[in-house]
Amino acid sequence: MVPATGKRITWLELPETVRARIERIIGGGAVVRAVSQPGGFSPGSADRVVTESGRRAFVKAVTPAVNARSAELARDEMRITAMLPEGVPAPRLIDGFDDGEWVVLVLEDVEGVHPRTPWVESEIDAAVTALAELDRALTPAPAGLKNAGELFAEDFAGWDRVAADPPADLDPWERDHLPELRAAAARTVTRLHAGESVAHCDIRADNMIVRPDGRVVIVDWPWAAAGPRWWNSVDLAANVWVHGGDPERVIEGIDRRIVTDAFAALAGMFRDICRQPPPPGIPTVRAFQRWQADELRRWLKAEM
Repeated sequence: MVPATGKRITWLELPETVRARIERIIGGGAVVRAVSQPGGFSPGSADRVVTESGRRAFVKAVTPAVNARSAELARDEMRITAMLPEGVPAPRLIDGFDDGEWVVLVLEDVEGVHPRTPWVESEIDAAVTALAELDRALTPAPAGLKNAGELFAEDFAGWDRVAADPPADLDPWERDHLPELRAAAARTVTRLHAGESVAHCDIRADNMIVRPDGRVVIVDWPWAAAGPRWWNSVDLAANVWVHGGDPERVIEGIDRRIVTDAFAALAGMFRDICRQPPPPGIPTVRAFQRWQADELRRWLKAEM
């Protein structure tokens, strides 16, 4: 297994002026404790902080000087999180700012831990419940979101690019099934244009928190888009399959052809992009993407 972790800066590496502004947002004096969270690939900070008076917050900060795309995603996350209504199992945005040099989100600190991987049944079921809550709160999709089909159109053309320039080490099964894989990915893009609900578009164990009472909260919202109601479940099922666990607990009631086509689209995205050099400040992401593609191939070989 390849962990979904990158190399983050910490609270103390933020400029003093940025830290002071964050402390004013949180209130309660200076930050006396900051615990960096390792999950995810952003090179920015992700710290659970506590101020002198005991106030808590989750702080994310990134500078475009290290990775411009990460800063863009932080801006998207701030905008999308601010529009989430009551009833969505997601952290509340307390405040944030973008001064051109730093993009900062100050979020509610949700007590809990990430789901265990390999996934265990109780946490799979809790994640499914959270997705149902999300579906109820975000259907119909609010205005101002991108469409999932448009968001993924280029990414899910990965098998097309692999077919045009096959790597020398391409798995023989993938090479022999490129026409079917390309068609499956194209069908997924078409289906994703149905935008009746909100698709988080990055449902993974490290983007979820299991609270002490067993409920699951979904974090990290920069990719959210208007999409079909089944996409979050299929996204979760892919993560459960890749990390180990029973995806059948997630996809019950969803047409299996839709699931397999979506897994093909995801595998093509990962197989294509893992060939690229790592982006600035994110050295580990390509190995993670290659591993994802390899694990999804196991499902595709059995189902296609």
